[in-house]
Amino acid sequence: MDFSILAEYAWVFVVLVVLEGVLSADNAVVMAVIVKGLPHDKQRKALFYGLLGAFVFRFIALFLISFLVKIWEIQAIGALYLLYLAIKHIVDLKRGKKEENEVEETSKKSVSFWGTVFRVELTDIAFALDSMLAAAALAMTLPDFGDFHIGGMNGGQFIVMFLGGLAGLVVIRFAATQVVKLLERYPTLETAAFLIVGWVGIKLAIYTLSHPAVGILNEHFPETTAWKAVFWSVMIIIGLGGYIIARRKEKKTKQRDFISKIKISAIKCVLFCHA
Repeated sequence: MDFSILAEYAWVFVVLVVLEGVLSADNAVVMAVIVKGLPHDKQRKALFYGLLGAFVFRFIALFLISFLVKIWEIQAIGALYLLYLAIKHIVDLKRGKKEENEVEETSKKSVSFWGTVFRVELTDIAFALDSMLAAAALAMTLPDFGDFHIGGMNGGQFIVMFLGGLAGLVVIRFAATQVVKLLERYPTLETAAFLIVGWVGIKLAIYTLSHPAVGILNEHFPETTAWKAVFWSVMIIIGLGGYIIARRKEKKTKQRDFISKIKISAIKCVLFCHA
């Protein structure tokens, strides 16, 4: 057994896990927003079932990657859906329909569990193409390992790509759960989360417009350092900005609650003294 080949495979696997983790950051935010309308006990289940279906899709897609690459409509539909979510949230916010208590009650009653699971799956499918392409390109640089082939690829290359994708789904599942908890702790972060959703929709739109079949943008534009720098810079600005504003609002709320408690205590003291 050639240990240098094993070391090379191990290194590529680690790179794939990190790559999936980076690419899943925006995916996790989107999925957290999608499942947030469900009751607490169903949010994790929706993520689990949704990503389980996504896992099956990714496994099948590994055999069909060369065919799926040509279907630019998948990413186009994903882009439109995410932009719709962001725009709808902002419009509703301006119309005064986003009172926290009303939203929490009505959304939990009206949101369908399996409908949410289906949307989680569709979202991952829209996201999966670019990460799978990157994983395939990386795996194909590895030397052949073993004499068997799967899906037109060497068996070793296929397995490392498959395991990397599986690890990526685990990362998405964990990250999305943490984002849901963050949104519950800081409700005002919801608008920032929806802005990120819209920005990710623009990302998918860029991939669609640069697809060879569409040809509006250069097909290599999404891979340029300039675009990646702009995308992640905006992501970080929205995320940090939303977090800072949420912390400030939480601090003000605590101060108001503290002052209210002092006033109530003072009133009780005055009433007790007079009595």
